[in-house]
Amino acid sequence: MRDGTNLRAEFEARGIRKVKVGGFDVDGVLRGKYVALDKFWSALEHGFGFCDVIFGWDIADVLYDNAKVTGWSTGYPDAHARIDPETFRVIPWEPDTAAFLVDFVQKDGSAHAACPRSLFKSVLARAQSRGFDPVFSAEYEFFIFRESAESLHEKGFRNLTPLSPGMFGYSWVREGQHAELLHDIMDRMAAFDIPIEGLHTETGPGVYEVALRYDAALRMADKAALFKTAMKQLCASRGLSVTFMAKWNADLPGASGHLHQSLWRRSDKTNAFYDPSDPQKLSKIARHYVGGQIANMATLTALYSPTINSYKRYVPGVWAPLTASWGVENRTCAIRAIPGDEKSTRLEYRQTAADMNPYIAMAACLGAGLWGIENEVEPPAEGKGDTSGEGSGFQSLPRTLKDATALLSRCNEARAILGEPFVDHYVRTRDWEVRQYERVVTEWELRRYFEAV
Repeated sequence: MRDGTNLRAEFEARGIRKVKVGGFDVDGVLRGKYVALDKFWSALEHGFGFCDVIFGWDIADVLYDNAKVTGWSTGYPDAHARIDPETFRVIPWEPDTAAFLVDFVQKDGSAHAACPRSLFKSVLARAQSRGFDPVFSAEYEFFIFRESAESLHEKGFRNLTPLSPGMFGYSWVREGQHAELLHDIMDRMAAFDIPIEGLHTETGPGVYEVALRYDAALRMADKAALFKTAMKQLCASRGLSVTFMAKWNADLPGASGHLHQSLWRRSDKTNAFYDPSDPQKLSKIARHYVGGQIANMATLTALYSPTINSYKRYVPGVWAPLTASWGVENRTCAIRAIPGDEKSTRLEYRQTAADMNPYIAMAACLGAGLWGIENEVEPPAEGKGDTSGEGSGFQSLPRTLKDATALLSRCNEARAILGEPFVDHYVRTRDWEVRQYERVVTEWELRRYFEAV
């Protein structure tokens, strides 16, 4: 356990002169600032104030007109931020600067209703109270471009130059052609305490997939959230840009963000998903966990797929699940069961994309799984073959953020799983996001209607 005493020794040994602290908002944006060392030591002991407008504006820093957790009526006061000393890292590209994540709390010490990390910690506490330690891993697909932030805006995010052309999935050649960049990603992420298990090209120009090494659930959520921020900084230092949009181009595959997960018994450190006597090696606990996720998948979709763009990925034939389905080693399903031995048996949640907020997505699927265990929910029959079609027998998932938000707003189970305050705030933010989109005149509309109507 880290505290002020041993942190001071680590700072001295590593030559730390500055500290950067921050927390993630509902959209997964890391909001933070640099602080001087004397300010940091005080904040570590007592916490510090952080303007709560970070929960009162959207991903573009536009103020919500419907938020209740903060707003003009409250005057946008400070939220209380607590530094988590266990998140200590040294920023590899700023070697004299330490980095810490914070949790936002209310005046009475309870979790802030809009804090994604606090939300996940509350779901983890439920898992641990039931004798489980969840283990997660995250995978991301992302596109890299030979563009700066300035050129992206000058081009209007159109006609971008990818890192490399062509469709080269799992290409040894393309990976070798950009070996310096890929080694830099792996080495700097490892130095930032985000070890990578695998990194390879995917199908599409300049697209890659990364698999982060599994870890205890909270540490994994931190790593998954920090990876995206770190990639944006690492690429910028090389004159490149990266996007984690679920679907940045209609003519190209989307960018998935899958979550591998298992539950481990706290009593004897064994995998609760593994049953050697079962033909598929899946325990009753694993099946009930899947049952809870399947039963709540449609109504929790807005939490897994948080943007307007998320739903552009949900089209037939591009590996994105379209139904609340599960199957053993079946990548057309929303949940892919991966039987193995006691160490490797796990579930892969495939509904999520690279634009997910890892804390919220992990909280939702873990919470739904625990709900399934608590209520002994049996999953539907295992999906065979292509489960994405309407004739598969599985429930269809919502195909727009508007529909998904409406389902979530009416879902009592979501409030039981994640708590009324967070669900209420989240629904309001997604309603705002939908309304911002509905006001926009798109390029498609101009091209289609400007002259013809």
